[in-house]
Amino acid sequence: MNIKQITRAGVTAALYALVTVAISPLSYGPFQIRFSEALCILPLLFPECTVGLTIGCLIANFFGNGPIDIVLGTTATLIGALGTLLAGRFIKNVPLKLIVGILCPVISNMLLIPVVLLLTTENPDSYFVYMVSIAWPELLSIGVLGTPLYFAIKKIFKIDENDDTKGEKQADNPKDDN
Repeated sequence: MNIKQITRAGVTAALYALVTVAISPLSYGPFQIRFSEALCILPLLFPECTVGLTIGCLIANFFGNGPIDIVLGTTATLIGALGTLLAGRFIKNVPLKLIVGILCPVISNMLLIPVVLLLTTENPDSYFVYMVSIAWPELLSIGVLGTPLYFAIKKIFKIDENDDTKGEKQADNPKDDN
């Protein structure tokens, strides 16, 4: 990774952790909406954001439901980010890429976070109740907030979907790292 990519990963981590902790009453528990999850769309455009999201989630989960949340919650984010990264690399159809990129973190969180909740809450509901209570806010965060973010970043960095460099000419030019 070059300096810009490391910086991008670091900024992603910081933003994810900051936004999650700043609205912490909404970010943790049986019903949670993490506006920071909108950033989970970024690996479609920038692979290094996979690392940033994972580190940001790890930091944010230190304020959450304890060690189980730190391990499983961070794992859910990593799995979702890797799925989004793979969608960005291998799916050429933009609408399909975006849909798969949104669904990867939704599904990984929908499957793993209910386990965290079952193991850490005083009045656990059923796994399926938790799946629903996690899935729809996750879908809202990534779909409603992440989609405009995706298109805004594409425009800012002049990323052309038909160009396999993914904005590297504009956003990651190694000659600019001096």
